Amino acid sequence: MAGYDNLQQVAQVLKSNGTDGELVMGFREIAPEDINLKEPVFIFFDGLPVPFFIESFQKRGQTKALVRLTDIRSQEDVEEIAGKGIFIEESNLPEMSLEEDGYAALVGWTVLMPAETDGHDTEEGALYEVGEITDFMDIPNNPCIEVETINGAVIIPLHEDFIISLDPEYQEIIMTIPEGLL
Repeated sequence: MAGYDNLQQVAQVLKSNGTDGELVMGFREIAPEDINLKEPVFIFFDGLPVPFFIESFQKRGQTKALVRLTDIRSQEDVEEIAGKGIFIEESNLPEMSLEEDGYAALVGWTVLMPAETDGHDTEEGALYEVGEITDFMDIPNNPCIEVETINGAVIIPLHEDFIISLDPEYQEIIMTIPEGLL
């Protein structure tokens, strides 16, 4: 493994389940059933990713699973990793598509908007990077995205009038964002 930037957090160790090292894992970006049980998961210790293999896995509800990891054998072992993130290699993430997953597939995309073309310094068609989409909120009749900008997180309605174009290849969405939202 060359660098650690290819690791994506997908879950978190919530607590132990019993005294023999079984733990409860809460999933964030993917559904528990989307994890590849043949590939290692990683937990960071002192800034370094340590691989663990999943020995047993039972889904519990929509976002949790009972899991047994290699070398985690006691309640004390689980308490040592409780609260830590569970990471997998990005290449092992399930592919999300707009057709299958709808707007939830936009998490991780970059939001761009047309730069102001007031005749100064900006060429026609130039784009300004707003930030990265960190969450999708499926609010009835008002779906929104949360975007992490240089000034912090903002919520932007995903209204069709605001969307100029979507580029799945580059994972970019170009939007006109009403004044006051940024």
